[in-house]
Amino acid sequence: MLNNRMKRNQIILFILTVICLVLLNKFVMNVNNNYTITDTTELVNHEHVSSQKLFDNVWATVKNNYYDPSMNHQSWARWKEHYHGKIKTDADAKVAIDTMLASLDDPYSRYMDKVEYNDQNTSINSKITGIGVNIASVSGKVHIINVMDGTPAQAANLQAGDVILDINGKEVNGLPLSDVAALVRGPENTIVEITILRNKDKFVKKVMRKEIKIKTVKSSVDKNIGYIQISSFLGTSTPNEFMDAVEKTKDTQGLILDLRGNTGGLLPNAIFIANLFIQDGNLVSIVGRDNYRYDIYAQDTEFEIDKPMIVLVDGASASASEILSGALKDYKKAKLLGTKTFGKGMVQKIMPLPNETGLNLTIAKYLTPSGSDINKKGISPDIEVKLTIDDIKNRKDVQLETAKEILGQMIKQESTTALGQ
Repeated sequence: MLNNRMKRNQIILFILTVICLVLLNKFVMNVNNNYTITDTTELVNHEHVSSQKLFDNVWATVKNNYYDPSMNHQSWARWKEHYHGKIKTDADAKVAIDTMLASLDDPYSRYMDKVEYNDQNTSINSKITGIGVNIASVSGKVHIINVMDGTPAQAANLQAGDVILDINGKEVNGLPLSDVAALVRGPENTIVEITILRNKDKFVKKVMRKEIKIKTVKSSVDKNIGYIQISSFLGTSTPNEFMDAVEKTKDTQGLILDLRGNTGGLLPNAIFIANLFIQDGNLVSIVGRDNYRYDIYAQDTEFEIDKPMIVLVDGASASASEILSGALKDYKKAKLLGTKTFGKGMVQKIMPLPNETGLNLTIAKYLTPSGSDINKKGISPDIEVKLTIDDIKNRKDVQLETAKEILGQMIKQESTTALGQ
């Protein structure tokens, strides 16, 4: 057992070292819900400039770095001309910058004032702060699937089956799950107000956000089928946790990998796990400005997981989750089951700006190994299975149960084929 653990740690260290060396040649990866690129330099620019100069700085930064040189097919110079000499305060600058960025029609590029930027820096690389619920969207309505033990949500008596109507006064009906999750999360020890519909009763819960101390990987075994759930790729311990799960499920004949509700995280984590199933070839391609492209290739690890597999995905499976599921699908290492993924195929860079403000700017997109651009499209499952309202109320996971049935058939088919040889 000790030798196995040492070998496992050597595998983890080797793959992550190679991945990090590749990324460091280009970028250093860092994330907040999705994967984002940040410089290794100081995250906060303490230089103070006039509000007009702040706007001009953002204008030039976007012009020189945005992934689409056409700037969404418009004359970028018109914005500088339009606001020249008109910006007197930082509040004026924010309105002008927000208006300018909106013209890019890019939901991921955004300007942050001092308070917003500080909040983001607090969450990056440190904590997942929220209330401790898993959610799903059914017919546009946001339902709580389960409440984690020992969390603020449990203390506030939130329950599986509750419908979330609004968060801090913002209606969430029809919103993408990743947007709903972003509204729930926030700085630790702050209050989030959630309007709940339970049966026919409507009420408001005030819940204190706390650091949610949960493992990012869970596993179990049901007869000859292993089950591994990855709730997030944010944790630096995710590779070790995943290898622990692999060890616990190693004697099974088939594997279910659950990425539902996983909105993303550290790119090296997704690449590491993909590399355990894919030993050769390109795992993901990053395409930057002027179509500059670099590929991240699998490394030979002398360790491979090779068994029938189904990956569970849904509309909240985004970014790093889509990198992993897209690679597994392209190489036919697994069948995807559930509903279409979120479709977040863009890469942002965090750029410090004067006056302690910042910019999240889209500088690239990623492609799956087959060259598919999944942004705003998502990845369609091989087998579509939807959750209904009754399923959630009755705590019936029809997606997981269907996956077990189909995986059982896959295992039987593989066994028959092996006997025939």
